Amino acid sequence: MSKVIKHVTIYTGSDIIEDGFVRFDKQIEAVGSMDEYTTLAADENTDAHGHYLVPGFIDVHTHGGYGFDTMDGNADEINQMVNLIAQNEGVTTIFPTTMTQSPEAIAHAMVGVNEAAKENALIQGIHLEGPFVNPIYKGAQPEQFMTAPSVDQLKEWNALSGNRIRLVTYAPELHAARQFENFALGHNIVPSAGHTDATRAQMQEAKATHITHLYNAQRGLGHREPGVTGHAMLEKDIYAELIADGFHVVPDMLRFAVNIKGADRIELITDSMRAKGMPEGISELGGQKVIVKDKQARLEDGHLAGSVLTYNDAFRNIIEFAQVDLRQAVQMSSVNQAKEFGLTSKGAIEVGKDADFNLFTRSLDLAATYSYGNLLTK
Repeated sequence: MSKVIKHVTIYTGSDIIEDGFVRFDKQIEAVGSMDEYTTLAADENTDAHGHYLVPGFIDVHTHGGYGFDTMDGNADEINQMVNLIAQNEGVTTIFPTTMTQSPEAIAHAMVGVNEAAKENALIQGIHLEGPFVNPIYKGAQPEQFMTAPSVDQLKEWNALSGNRIRLVTYAPELHAARQFENFALGHNIVPSAGHTDATRAQMQEAKATHITHLYNAQRGLGHREPGVTGHAMLEKDIYAELIADGFHVVPDMLRFAVNIKGADRIELITDSMRAKGMPEGISELGGQKVIVKDKQARLEDGHLAGSVLTYNDAFRNIIEFAQVDLRQAVQMSSVNQAKEFGLTSKGAIEVGKDADFNLFTRSLDLAATYSYGNLLTK
């Protein structure tokens, strides 16, 4: 039996249908204006008048939430984490993200995510953040486990993951980075500059096509040295992540990034940790004590430690903070990620795509999420 959502404003990822319908099972079977709608007796109908329908969100950088963390390496718990993120935030495609830890701990996480992904189609890749990063911009990454880029290590972890690593954060100025980039690019892994002190000249030599959490934990924009942030702004083809919580990047600078780069090269992320969705107080990230208060997660020394941002809040925030429209927010939350990572069945409401989408009220409250055509319940 097919389902139909009708009388809804649809943001397809490329067009806007003001009074539209979508018919779907696991995949989308038809989408169009209500003028084109034909009633079928077997349809299960939902009238969504007054709502927006947008593609399901894609978060390529999330460490955890709801008490769980990718680094725990437990397949059942990773599945619970992914499912809770989907149910509560509208994220229908997730790259569970690791952090700088011992080789053994990262290997354990690779095995855990691989096992989880065999059962959970929401997991479409892994983001390996570190340990190939620069201590100068360590952020909340433990310095004692940082190391220069290693092809052999990346090859080993990728094998353990079932070749699921799709994104790797590294510092391009470190020794052997060119060989590392070549291996990544040859194995369907996007090289992302992050936790890096690279200069503009070093970034021009590098092969990074993605920037991890733009502005944060990187050589910043200066009037004599553009740094990593300036490089991201100048190179139009590079994709850049943004944490739109208003703390990691203040609203004016979110607006600045969107104005300079354009919405077609920015990807909203949460960079969330296990404390997301949990009561304020003491939490943990990579074996480090974290204090969560006023929607911020900080190490004891005051450094921001990931976030407790939900993706639906990031979606709403970017509209408010960067003064963009809903179409641009959809571009940054679904379309760009699907394009960059070759997720050909994701990122748009089109015939043949997976039936992954979110219903929002006019006040941008998340009302419902569908994943592969199934209504997820909170």
